[in-house]
Amino acid sequence: MPTLRNHPRPLVLVPARLAATRLPNKPLADIHGEPMILHVWRRAVEAGVGPVVVATDSEEVRDVIVAAGGQAAMTRADHASGSDRIHEALGVVDPDRDFDVIVNVQGDLPTLDPAVVRASLLPLQDPEVDITTLVAEIVRDEEKNAPSVVKMVGAEIAPGRFRCLYFTRATAPTGPGPLYHHIGLYAYRRTALERFVKLPPSPLETREKLEQLRALEAGMRIDAVKVDTVPLGVDTSEDLERARTLLIHAAEGVPS
Repeated sequence: MPTLRNHPRPLVLVPARLAATRLPNKPLADIHGEPMILHVWRRAVEAGVGPVVVATDSEEVRDVIVAAGGQAAMTRADHASGSDRIHEALGVVDPDRDFDVIVNVQGDLPTLDPAVVRASLLPLQDPEVDITTLVAEIVRDEEKNAPSVVKMVGAEIAPGRFRCLYFTRATAPTGPGPLYHHIGLYAYRRTALERFVKLPPSPLETREKLEQLRALEAGMRIDAVKVDTVPLGVDTSEDLERARTLLIHAAEGVPS
């Protein structure tokens, strides 16, 4: 079988569930006449890294994607996380294990820049890396202290490339220097995803409420790539309005 270094076979999976607590039916929320999940799916396709499949527990979401010419996989409704949902979908979509890299694009990122999806794959050229993710430098002071903005603490091993040491909702590290906002998009080696979902929740994961800490506590290596744009995660009605505005500005060429 070809090695990942020479012949990566990425598959993009987009988890989407209806039972969001703060914004019910979130994937179907209207953004300029189209459901939000359609915007996310289209941007993932535009990244051009591999096939894109929406993993969902909703027939409505499935039907939206299929009507647009896309592919969706039905999954159970009781998954605790998007990682568990994409793992189930992976078994449905690719039982023959043709794909060795799995990109997890969250279904609530309608302003996602397709270029950052491509960037997430770069560290997997190093065979020591299990999982990759993205970060952006925090420039707004209020975000430096906001628990909702997850920070990555890492060692810069090349310009714009980090080995992740920790993730936290606190303001870290202390002292002078930049802080980095973690963007919740991941690229896994297939074997790493399969190992990850079998691990029990870890103590730091439970304490910080950050799933990626489970991988670090288990000794898995996560590397991050610095990007210039942070996609808006839509969790509330206010976020939804902001996404609508940002997409209008993008269409009109207005800086956000």
